[in-house]
Amino acid sequence: MSKSYEEIYRTFQWSIPAKYNIAVDTCDRHAARDEKKLALIYEDSAGEIKKYTFGDLKKASNRLANLLAHLGMTRGDRLGIVLSQQPETLIAHLAGFKLGLINIPLFTLFGPEALEYRLKNSGAKVVMVDAEHVEKILEIKPGLPALQAAICVTKPASLDKDVLAYEEEISRASDRFTPVATAADDPALIIYTSGTTGPPKGALHAHRVLLGHLPGVELPHNFFPQPGDLFWTPADWAWIGGLMDVLFPSLHHGVPVVAFRAKKFDPEKALDLIARHGIRNVFMPPTALKMLRSIKGIKEKYDLRLRTVASGGEPLGEEVLNWGRAELGLEINEFYGQTEANLLIGNCAAIMPVKPGSMGRPIPGHILNVVDEKGSPLPPGEAGEIAVKKGDPVMFLGYWQNEEATREKFAGDWMLTGDTGSYDKDGYFWFSGRKDDVITSAGYRIGPSEVEDCLLKHPAVALSAVVGSPDEIRGSIVKAFIVLNEGYEPSFALAEEIKNFVKSRLAAHEYPRAIEFVRELPMTVTGKVKRGELRKLEMERKSRSS
Repeated sequence: MSKSYEEIYRTFQWSIPAKYNIAVDTCDRHAARDEKKLALIYEDSAGEIKKYTFGDLKKASNRLANLLAHLGMTRGDRLGIVLSQQPETLIAHLAGFKLGLINIPLFTLFGPEALEYRLKNSGAKVVMVDAEHVEKILEIKPGLPALQAAICVTKPASLDKDVLAYEEEISRASDRFTPVATAADDPALIIYTSGTTGPPKGALHAHRVLLGHLPGVELPHNFFPQPGDLFWTPADWAWIGGLMDVLFPSLHHGVPVVAFRAKKFDPEKALDLIARHGIRNVFMPPTALKMLRSIKGIKEKYDLRLRTVASGGEPLGEEVLNWGRAELGLEINEFYGQTEANLLIGNCAAIMPVKPGSMGRPIPGHILNVVDEKGSPLPPGEAGEIAVKKGDPVMFLGYWQNEEATREKFAGDWMLTGDTGSYDKDGYFWFSGRKDDVITSAGYRIGPSEVEDCLLKHPAVALSAVVGSPDEIRGSIVKAFIVLNEGYEPSFALAEEIKNFVKSRLAAHEYPRAIEFVRELPMTVTGKVKRGELRKLEMERKSRSS
C-alpha cells in the first residue's frame, strides 16, 4: 500500500551533493553502466526515426565540448542554443554543462529583435543554430560584440566565415572529455522570462535546479518512473517546461524521451505519435489538451497506452478533467510553477483527491504559503500572493545582471511568484490571477512591454497598450490597443500589417492577434498606461458576449 501524501510530504528530505553536474548525472553516469541503453527517440518532420543511446550522447557531447573549448570557451561563458526538439539540442546542453558553460535555450520562432536582445544581454560567445534560422543570427551579429561564432547543425545553403558546420567540425574532435567538476550551486542555465515593466529578464539557474525539479515530475506523474515509461511533450525545449519538466528529469532516471515538435500543434498528429511510439507519459499544455478535445472517438481511433498526463500553465477546469477520464482513461494531474521556481504545487490522483480548479498541494520538499504585501503569511481562505520559502533547490540564483529586479522578487524569507491566490484548510492552493501584467497565452507567458516596444517601431503607431483578452482555446490572446500617428486611418489592412510587423520581429506567439484602434489610452497622473482598466474592459466585453 502506498504512503499517503501527508506522510510523503512530512518525511521528504533533499539530498543535494556539494559537487553536481547535470550532464554527468543525465548522460555519462548511465553510459558508464550501459552505453547501449536507449536515451532518445527522434522523429523528424519527414517521419524518419533515429535512436540514440546514452553512449552515443556521451561521445557526441564530448566532441562538441572539445570543439567549444577549441573555440576558446571556458567555464562561465554563455552558449546560445537556438534549436527545437532535436538531438543536437540535447547534445549542445550536455556539452555546455560538461564544460562549465551557462546555456541559454532560445525559441527558434523568435524574430531577430527578440534574439538580439537575449544574446546581447547574456553576452553569448557562441550560438548553436540550424540552417533555417542561421540568417537571423548573421543579420543581428553586428549588434552582438561578444558573439564570436555560430555553429550550424544542419547544412546551410552557404557558409559565412563566422558560421561553422557542426558535422564537419565535431568529426575532427576527440570523443574523450573530462567534465568540469561543477558545484551544485554553480550557474548552468539562463532562461529568459517575460518582463512586465521592461525588457525580458534572464533567470539564472544552478546545476541543482534539475534535482529541485524531480519531486514535481515524480508525483504528478503518479510515482514516475514505472517500468515501461516513455516521455514526450509538445512543449518546446527552449522553455523550462520542455527542458526541466520532461527532458532532463527523464534522463536522470534513465527513461528514454521521444523528440518531435511540429511547427504547429496538430492534435491528430500528436495522438498518432503517442500511439505509434507507445508513449506512456506526457506533459501537455492546457491549450493542447483543449485542442485534443475536438477529436471525436479517440478510444476507437488510437491505441493509446498512456499512463500519465500532467498539465500546467492555467487551470483546466472540471470539463477538461472529466474529458480526460472519459477519453484518455486517466486523471490529468495539474501542477504549478514558474521560470524562477518551477513545479512547486501539484496533484497526484494516485494518493489525493483532485479538486477541480485547484492547482493541488505543495510538492514534497517545497514550502509554500500565501503572503500579504509585507511578506507575512496569511491564514487559509485569505487571498494574497503565492510565495515559496527561500533556500529551495529549484529556485533561481537571481536575474542575470539585474540585481534590482532580483531584490524585488523577494519579501523577507519568501520568493514572490507574482500570482495571487489562496489555500484552503486541506492545503490545496487556488489560483486567482497575475499580480502584474504578464499574459498567459497557449502556455506562453508574454510580457506586454516587449510587444509594446516593438509596436512603437511601426510608423503608424503613436501609443500602444497590450493586455490579455480572454480566449476559449488559448486562455488569453494578446490584444493591442493602438493610438495612431497623424496621417494614418484605422483599417483592417493596417491592423494586419501591424500584426505581421510584430510577428516577424518578435515571435509567432507574441504578436497581437487582436488590434483595436482607439483615440486615447487610460493613463495615470504620472503618464503610465492603466492596463488594468483595459483588461477589465475586455473581461466585461467577453462576459456580455457569452
